Parts: sequence; structure tokens; C-alpha cells
Amino acid sequence: MNQTIKIKKGLDIPLDGTAERVVVDARSIERYAVKPPDVVGFTPRLLVAEGDKVTAGQPLVADKNDTRLSLPSPVDGVVKAIVRGEKRRLEAVVVEGGKRRVENNDCASTLSTLHSPLSAKSPCWWMIKERPFGTIANPDHKPKGIFISLRDTNPLAPDISFALKGREHEFEAGVKALEAFAEVHCVKAEGPHPAGNIGTIVAAIAPINKGEYIWSVNAQDVATIGHWCMTGEYRPERVISVGGPAAKAPKYYRVLCGACLQRISETQLMDESYPSMSGSSNSTRIISGSVLSGSTVDADGFLGMYDQQLTFIEEGDHYDFMGWLMPGLTKFSFSKTFLSGFVRLLPTAHYPLPTEFNTNMHGSVRPFLFTGSFERVFPFDIYPLQLIKACIVGDVELQEKLGIYEVEPEDFALCEFIDPSKTEIQTIIREALEVLRKEAIA
Repeated sequence: MNQTIKIKKGLDIPLDGTAERVVVDARSIERYAVKPPDVVGFTPRLLVAEGDKVTAGQPLVADKNDTRLSLPSPVDGVVKAIVRGEKRRLEAVVVEGGKRRVENNDCASTLSTLHSPLSAKSPCWWMIKERPFGTIANPDHKPKGIFISLRDTNPLAPDISFALKGREHEFEAGVKALEAFAEVHCVKAEGPHPAGNIGTIVAAIAPINKGEYIWSVNAQDVATIGHWCMTGEYRPERVISVGGPAAKAPKYYRVLCGACLQRISETQLMDESYPSMSGSSNSTRIISGSVLSGSTVDADGFLGMYDQQLTFIEEGDHYDFMGWLMPGLTKFSFSKTFLSGFVRLLPTAHYPLPTEFNTNMHGSVRPFLFTGSFERVFPFDIYPLQLIKACIVGDVELQEKLGIYEVEPEDFALCEFIDPSKTEIQTIIREALEVLRKEAIA
């Protein structure tokens, strides 16, 4: 079912560095990583060892709590490294592959027949996420609907229609495969960010109550599911946007899931004296995902498993002279602390002044301030401030009454961005959801 919703509350952040609509083919990248920490609630059990030969779609790690759920290798190759962190936590399984065969399959003739039915044992199953909690979809649950967002409103996010160009038949096949589980809602949201978030869409169409579930899939992953169902070939391909204020030449790149970012970083970093790809630059931060909710990666790190953009932004490791006492004509201001904040009051102006962005928080952590600003950027029919406070104090009953099952941390990214208290709201929401999730499976 194709639908359109309109959202009024929210905020579009005028970040420079939009990707040019040119696609660079980077599918010849040889190193890839499967990263279990990217998957909420996944307790990994390693299925391979260093030196093992693997094929695309072969499970590398399985969930200890449900062995049907696994994370597959994106390419044919050899397990190059098993990366562990503190307390031997499994951080990544690195696979090095040879030159990958790229096929141009004519999927139109096979759309009427799906040769491989989608199931929990399919290599694509991890792409289906479940709310509440944001875990891999539980095959035993009956969702009230499956939601696909046809517009990503995150800053500098890829244009979904452009990214899916040439894969329309695969997308249709993926929708057909998902319809075996529940009604599929393909939704294009109009309005400012977070209009394109799955949480915003679900809240507008089918709010989640306790004991209910919905599934969601990234639009490009739907095409991957369709390709697998029609051909039996697992090819987790994505067109990602690479941009940001600190990117040298913002473009789109066609990659496979979990690709090593070294080749892309070398062409996008403006600083020629960048260190030997082993740590963070002193001047640039690389973010896998949105600047609002993504994670920092090294220049030779790997794309996040669910991410479809890469953002380069200047590090805010310096102090501004006189701080907020300056007029701030080039600084973004939601609360009108700077003069640039008043430009939004003009009826025909849309941030006409140049806007500088970096990772500087413009202040230190301070007591939680009640400003009433969250409600202006939070399009849910719940009270964001009260829910955040309930999560901080651990009042589970109050959290449930205030709608904790409807949200994910990314839904509070704008609240965190405009918060004068510099509170890590997304972390607070994730920790509260984890407590509820563990109680639910106990």
C-alpha cells in the first residue's frame, strides 16, 4: 500500500556538502566487516575462524538466543580477522574477498515468481527490524504491519528514488515477498525531519501499544530481498551518499554492506597530511550514518550495517572567541541565542546566511533545563520531556503510559541536537528500552 503523510513539527538542518548526483562504483572494495554491535539485542556466537573460506550469504555469527537469526558474509572470500573489544566482546568479523562478479540481471521477467521464499533462515532476514526495541524481527511474532520509508529526511541523506534507480523490479519483488507476513506500507512523508523516520510514520498510521509489533525495512534493503528471492544470489548492495562540510567532493557511491571506507576516505578527506588511516584526524570526524544519530568511524573503518550515508564534518576541538556573546551570524541557532536564529522569522528566507557546523557542543553538560522546545521538533502524540524524565529515573510504569514502545533513540535525535543542557538523550532512551527488552524476554 502506497501512502503519503504530512508532518509539520520538526527541523531541517542546513548542513553543507550535499552529494552530487553522480554514482561512483565502489563494489570492487575487497575488505568487508560484519559488526554484531550494530544489531540491537544480538548476542553473537561465532561460526567461523580466521582463515576460513566463506561465500556470500553464509552465516558468520548467529544469535545465541535464537539460532535462526544470523549475520551473513556480504561477499565470497576469506575470514581475515576476528576483532574483539573489552572483555573479549566480538566487535567485527572481517572478510577479504577477491574481485566480485557484478551481474546485470533482468528481473522483470521473474517478478511473477519468487524462487526463494523469505524466511528467518534467509541471508536477508537481518535487514528486517522490529519495533519495539529495534531488534531483528522475531519470526514468531505477527506484526500489525511492515513499513518502508520512501524518503530519508536526515541531513545529507541519500535520495531514495535516485538510489533505487534501475532496481525498481527488485524493489517490487521485495515488497511481494514481505506481503507474505503482513500488509506492507510504502510511505512517502512530506515535511521537515524527522518526517522520514520509521517511528514518525508508524506513529501517524499505526501507533504501537504494549504487546504489538511492527516491522520495518530500509527501501534499498527491500530491493536486496527482492533480488535474493528472484535469483537466489545474496548481493547486499547500497547506494550511499558521501558528503558533509568537510568532504572534498561529495558524491554517491555504490557499495556492498559493511564495505571498508579507506578508499572513499582517501578521496574525500581535505587534509593531505591525514595520518596513516589508523585513527581520527585532528580536523575531521567521519560519521557512518546521520550526523544526528550515526557513529564515529576511523578512515579505514567499515560502514555500519544499517547505514546508507557517510558524513565528513569538522571536529569542534577549538573554542570560539567570547562564545555566545558574539553575534553568531554564521552559526545555526534554534533557540535564537545567535542573530542567525532570527532569520527564520522572515517569511521568504530559508537560512540565507552561511552556516558553520562542526562537532562543538558550544557549552558543557549542565542541569536538565525545561525550555518547551522539544515539543516543537517532536511530531509524536506523546510528551517527550516527561518520557525522558521517566527514563532517567527508571519509572517503567510511567514510561509505558507515556509511549516508550513507540520510539527509538533516533526519534529523539533532534531533541538532543537543540537541547541546551547537552544531555545524551538518545543514550537515555536506548538504556530504558534495553531494560524493557530484557524484562520482556526474561
